[in-house]
Amino acid sequence: MSNVPDKFRYSEDHEWVAFDGESGIATIGITDYAQGELGDVVFLELPEVGATVAKGDSAGTIEAVKTVADLLAPFSGEITEVNAVLDDRPELVNTDPYGEGWMIRLRVDDRSAVEGLLDADAYQQHIG
Repeated sequence: MSNVPDKFRYSEDHEWVAFDGESGIATIGITDYAQGELGDVVFLELPEVGATVAKGDSAGTIEAVKTVADLLAPFSGEITEVNAVLDDRPELVNTDPYGEGWMIRLRVDDRSAVEGLLDADAYQQHIG
């Protein structure tokens, strides 16, 4: 069974979201389930700070030994920060997906969109 912390919300595309309602900033990464499916992450290409993304668009590329996958934006907004540590240590996505392996921070355009994400129980059911 994958690790699915209760404190996050989840997309059906296997991104986790930690939303700070006060600032409107969401921290986003891929779930433990997703990193397990991808295998060892060897490289990430993340967007520039200040770039805007639309819900469902690619907000970065994750290269793993098995495959290449997109980090999909769970909602529209502006990139406020990227995790530069991953340039030198992409394996953090595998070893600490919900902590040091976070990928982007995004200023959310529509805060109500966060409510449309899955809670931990619903995500656990989604991945079976």
